[in-house]
Formats: sequence, C-alpha cells, structure tokens
Amino acid sequence: MAVVMRSLLLGTMAISIGGAAGPAVPPVIDGVAPVLAPATWKRPVGFAIQLGSQAIASGPDAWLAPSPERAWAALAASNATNRQAARWKLARALIARGRGAEARGVLEVMQADEPDLGLTEMFQLASGAARAEAGDAVGTLAALGPRASGADRLAANAEACAWRLWAFSAIGDPGAAVGQLHCALPAVMRRPVAARAPFLLAAARAGITLGRAGAVSAFLRSLPADKAAADLVRGEAALSMGDVPAALRLLGRVANAGSHGQQARARIGMLVAEMRRGPVTPGLAAAVDRLAFTWRGDETERRTLRLSYAIGQQLHDLRRSLAAGAALLRYFPASGADVPMIAELRTELAAGLSLDSAMPIADAAGLYWDYRDLAPAGAAGDFLVAQLADRLQEKGLYARAGDLLRHQLLNRARDIAQGPLSSRVASLFILAGDPAQALSVLRQTEATVYPDDMRWNRQRVEAVALYKLGRLNEAMAVLQDVPDGAAVRAEIYWSVHNWSALAGESLPLLPNSPRLSDVEQAVVLRYAVALAMLGREPGLWSLRLRYETAFAGTKSAATFALLTGDLASLDPELLTRAMVAIPSASPAGAIGNLFDAPLPRLKV
Repeated sequence: MAVVMRSLLLGTMAISIGGAAGPAVPPVIDGVAPVLAPATWKRPVGFAIQLGSQAIASGPDAWLAPSPERAWAALAASNATNRQAARWKLARALIARGRGAEARGVLEVMQADEPDLGLTEMFQLASGAARAEAGDAVGTLAALGPRASGADRLAANAEACAWRLWAFSAIGDPGAAVGQLHCALPAVMRRPVAARAPFLLAAARAGITLGRAGAVSAFLRSLPADKAAADLVRGEAALSMGDVPAALRLLGRVANAGSHGQQARARIGMLVAEMRRGPVTPGLAAAVDRLAFTWRGDETERRTLRLSYAIGQQLHDLRRSLAAGAALLRYFPASGADVPMIAELRTELAAGLSLDSAMPIADAAGLYWDYRDLAPAGAAGDFLVAQLADRLQEKGLYARAGDLLRHQLLNRARDIAQGPLSSRVASLFILAGDPAQALSVLRQTEATVYPDDMRWNRQRVEAVALYKLGRLNEAMAVLQDVPDGAAVRAEIYWSVHNWSALAGESLPLLPNSPRLSDVEQAVVLRYAVALAMLGREPGLWSLRLRYETAFAGTKSAATFALLTGDLASLDPELLTRAMVAIPSASPAGAIGNLFDAPLPRLKV
C-alpha cells in the first residue's frame, strides 16, 4: 500500500507540474512505468522549518484535517511552494481515519524530498502513528521508542505515549506498556468512544499478563459497543484469575460471534483453559496444532506457540518443545517471559545430544541441525558439536559428522583455529567416500597462513583426497615439501600396486631397531612384497639377513620367512596370502585409515 501511495503521489506531482503536454513516456521496466518529473521541477524545501516551529500536539487533535478526498484535490492543485504542506494535510487526514499504511507512504515521499523532516517532533509522531495503524509495532517504537531520535522530546507527549502503549503491548512487553498508561490516558480519553478501544484493550491485556487482572474491569467500562472485544479481554482476565468456567463462557461467545482475529484469539484462550482443567489429551494437542497451522502472526500465534511448548513439556516431547521455542525465538521479538523457556530448551537440547543420551544418534543429529540456533553459545556450544560429531563418527556416519563440523568450521572457527578442524572435516568426507568435498573444504580455508605442522597435516589429507580422485601426480606434488611425505607416498604406491615406486620410497623408511613395532613390520614386509614382485632375489636375501632375528617370535615371522625365501617356491596364491597377513598398521600414521575409505562413486 505504501508503494502504491508513493507512486500515486509522484504521478500527481508530475501532472500538477508538467501539465497535459508532459515529457515523453519512459519505457516500462519489469511491468512498472516510472513517473519522471520535468527538468524544471525543484525539490521542495523549507517545510521542515515550518513544521518544527509548530507546537507539538498532545492528543487526537493532532490529526484534525479535511477529508482525504479534499486533501487529494488540494495536493493535485499544489505547486512546488505548497506541495509539502498539502502532503502533510493528506497524511493527517489518512491517520485520522485509521488509514495508516497509506499515510506512511505519503510521509515517506515527504521525507525523501526533505530529509530534515525526520528531525521534527510532529513528523516523528505522525510516522509512529501511521506505523501503528498499519500494525507495525516494531516500526512504531523505532519512530517513538526510547532510542528513537527526538524520543526525549516526545517522552511526556500523551499522543506519543498512547501509541507506545499499544506497540509495547503488541510486542509482548507488558511492563513497558503499563508504564506508558498514566501519560497516555489524557490522549486516549479525549478520543471518541469507538477510537479508544485499541489503547484500552492493549492496557487491559498488559495488565492481565502482569497478573493485575482484577484491575482490568476499569478499562473495560469505557469500551465501545463492540461486545466481542470486551468479552475477549474479560475472558482472558477470568482465565488469568483462575476462573476457568467464566473464561470458557466468555471466550466461547467470542469464538462464535467475533471477527476472524477475535475468534482465533478466543480459541487459544479456550485451549489454555482446557489444559488447566486436566492432563493433555490427544484432541487438545491436535487442536493446538491446527490453530498453529492456520494462524500466522501477532500475539495469537505467540500464545499458540507458548501453549504448544507447554504441551511438549508436559508430554516430555522434546521435538515439540523445540519446534515451538525455535519459532518464538526466530519470528518474534524477545520478551522477558520467553527467557526462562529458552534457557530450559537449551539445557534440554544439550542433554539430548550429550554422550550419555539414550536418543539414537541419527535422531540427535537431525535435532541439532533443525534447532542449532537454540544450542548453547560460545565454548559450551562448540563442545556440544564436537561431542555430537564424535558420536556420528563412531557410528560410521561420516558425511553427517562432516556436514556438522563444516558448519562450525565456516561459521565459528577463525584464523589458525580452522587448521586442525579443516583437516578433520576433510578426513571425514574422505571416509564418507566424497574426496571432492574434502578438497572443497581445504580450498575454502586455504587463505590463512598456518603454522608448519598444521599446513603439513592439511597437505597429507589433501594428497589422500587427490589420490582417491585418481590425480596421482597432483598428490605427489602436494607431498613434495612434507617432512614425512615418503610414508604417505609409500602408502599410495602400495594401494595402487606400483611396486617399483614402492621399493624406492620404502628403502629409506626401513627401521634399524632390533625389536620391530607393527608399523615397522608392515614397512619391511611391504618392501619384501615389492622386491618379490620385481624378482629382486638378492635384495630379498639381504633383507632376510638384516631382519631375521628381529622377526623371530613375532606373529609375522612366518610371513617374513615366506616372502624372503626362495622365489621359485612363491606362487601367486602364497603371495596373496602373505600380503593379507601383513599387519594392518599403516606407515602413514594418523591418516592411514583414510586409505581404507571407499572410492567415490562414478556419476552417470
């Protein structure tokens, strides 16, 4: 509506200045033909000074103006000298008749032509009133609230207090709303009876929320003849005071005879009353879900979500509670009433994701992903994510663990903290059979200058990802300046059965200790396999002389004797069994398990 109003105002301005001849019609862009004023038009100036010199109105007389029809006619006949004054009369006329959305459009055009208008108290008051009539409580407080420009000068203005009272009540801040009441009453009571209702109802609802339901009747005596509005507040007051039968009777009348919005608010009140009469039934929970599905926006949805949260707590349904709490947090301004609920939800979410939780790990991961904005902040939240990733990895859900930690990597970790985390995330994607994602993670975090140890570890993981993608030359290039790159290269050559290259890389890795660890045994035995495959019998005899004593008494002694014995007696079947018997410990160290990961699937 505000956009349409601006277009109409610009069109009126062009007609009143340009006359019938007017400029050529500009081209239509995206279905909209912009209205351009002739080159002789000059920006209106000076009205801000005139408006700023006027006394600030303190009641509904601020909006006394001719009818909108007469104001439109005056605007059409205006010129550059009096156009802002004509617009101002139109805006006041629209506010006086409750057409705030249209008035907002007029005021925005005025301020676009003369930005200094935003510094005048009357213009700020009009902006706040127009936004309130359009249902924009947050915008009203932006124009008139405690932090708004000129708020100190409007702090004691009765008209401004009245609109602030309505806005604070609408966003769920009853304490601030009641705080405006004494200041607002003169402006409210000077209005016609029918026009008082929005302010009196806002004050009554704030009083109910604060537990002062007994005082609400004072506000209801002067309400207009709209019985549904009064019955709605009376029913809510009765509910607040614990009189459930009276509440159901009053709210039931509104649910049958009120407006659409009043009926929705009455139904949520009746559902609250039903819940107070006994335990939650499936029918009650379903009714709340239907109302939550069919009604969006305003305080009714907020109350529906709070009731859904209460049902979830009573039924120990964590997902329902989280869904309601997350919607409140995401789509409504925070209020003091929601703080304990959010704290409780964070505690429950953390308990559901902890290591000793009975919740299946797949469900826990989905729960966190859907409601991660409710997770604890800071170090506690990071620890929770790390625990969840550990549980996912233990269950072999590598891709989900990688997605979880990638979010932390790109949104939480900074600078060199990305180094070890990026290596872990890339490793998880390799284990999941998606080395392309591993490379993507490493590329996204390569701008930081990491310490050598972090950089070398990232390069080792990158080399494995490149090997898994079949890019062996690139993998070898990445390992060129890594101190223990020979061990990783040897692992790659072992995996691809490049016996000649394996023999060359393994020779410097051969151990000198008299007692061999599993890793050292694997290095020697793999070297023996390479020599056997290449038919280098002298090398095998030399190897036997060097390590025969070290292998004596180990589980691999028979395998070593077979591989370093007479090549003529080593047939393919025996060689295969010998290779299977080699210790599984990888010379590549911490990344050795990555070589056992599945290869990526070919895309068809």
